[in-house]
Amino acid sequence: MRHILKGVAVCLFAAASLNASAQKYQGGIVDKTIAVIGNEVIMISDVEAEAQMRQYNYGMQSDRKARCEILENMMAMKLFLMQARVDSLVLNNDMVESELSNRVDMLKTNLGGEDAVEKEFGKPIYKLRQEWRADLENQTLTQQMQQEIARNVPELTPYDVQKYVDSADPEDLPVVPIKYQLSQICIYPDREAANIAVKERLLAIRERIINGEKFSTLARLYSQDPGSSRKGGELGMASKSIFWPVFSDAAMSLKPGIVSQIVETPDGFHIIEVLEKKGDMFNARHILLKPEYTADDRNKAFHVLDSLKTELNNEAVTFELAARFYSEDPSTRTNGGQMADPNTGSSYFEIDQLKPQDYAAIRDLKEGEISEPVESLDNEGRDGNTVYKIIKVDKILPSHPATFQNDYPLLLENARYELQNEAIDDFIKSKIETTYIVIDPMFEDCVFEREGWYAKFRKTE
Repeated sequence: MRHILKGVAVCLFAAASLNASAQKYQGGIVDKTIAVIGNEVIMISDVEAEAQMRQYNYGMQSDRKARCEILENMMAMKLFLMQARVDSLVLNNDMVESELSNRVDMLKTNLGGEDAVEKEFGKPIYKLRQEWRADLENQTLTQQMQQEIARNVPELTPYDVQKYVDSADPEDLPVVPIKYQLSQICIYPDREAANIAVKERLLAIRERIINGEKFSTLARLYSQDPGSSRKGGELGMASKSIFWPVFSDAAMSLKPGIVSQIVETPDGFHIIEVLEKKGDMFNARHILLKPEYTADDRNKAFHVLDSLKTELNNEAVTFELAARFYSEDPSTRTNGGQMADPNTGSSYFEIDQLKPQDYAAIRDLKEGEISEPVESLDNEGRDGNTVYKIIKVDKILPSHPATFQNDYPLLLENARYELQNEAIDDFIKSKIETTYIVIDPMFEDCVFEREGWYAKFRKTE
């Protein structure tokens, strides 16, 4: 939703013209209370911690405008938080612990370990965990309160949706993008032979390392991981949680200086050398090689697919039957080749949901036409595996403004979204008016989204 509060994120900021009698915190920046919301307070250090986390985690800008936005979000969060406590909402502890672990792992990886995090924040990691857990508990309660408000919006009837369509500016109604319904017949290259070949290459490289050649030199020469190869294969100190589990398990089981056996992950095949281990973090080098396929693999597959396309165009066999018999893709073969979005299960694809290779093959086709053979990728692993295919355009839904008759689910979703936003806006507006709020004048130049905050600045003498 538009007004669901943005997650806490960590940017260094030299606060200006703060009260000289206020208490100082890390870096010599002055700390003070800048807003009182009921029985809750917001400190300048709270805003700085949020700005700092945003920069570290998301690279977001940390200027004055960003701090005004952070303050307004925090004040609104306090309103939800107080109501959540009044309503005795039950905290989702699993969500809190999961988010806390993700945050700590990300910072340790980005900054280079636990010691670096403690140095950067000027506090031991256990203290940071305590503070962040408290923040995340408040965020989670806030989100749960917003969800409660949204859930209390009445269910909409078709009459309500039609009323929403009739009253909305036509330019504000959603536009349904062009969508395609597609079927495919896939042939994979000889993956077993390619895997054997890449393992043999990797074993030869491993043998050279054991015989005295430098791991880092061979990583620069041969590794197919562009991010680490130029650094001699070094990954940097990072949490084991950010790697494929099989890679982390292999690395954590190694003694420093020992080269692993071949490790297979969805990225390809690796050999690993651990440089350092500390807790659940490690720094390692690796050499990654991926299976490679020959022009012969491609030509054989294209020949079969060309022959199939000829038979299909001559109506000697249906596409559905040919897919069931010839396609090697298990996820579509049993459906007669019909493709489905792996994330939504929908059989219709928007352009940006298609792989570039697939869209290039079908963009000029009409309904019922079949593409030329194309080299593409499947949905396995991080980037997908090489696959050869022909694609049939089953149906094209042209781009059009949403209509009640054809796009009711989309309009229902939009209408409900608008009502939920209105309910959340009304809650915040009401609470601003009825809650004791005082905001420090040092933020008077902020441009807030809600007018009600401006009446809450402390009067200066």
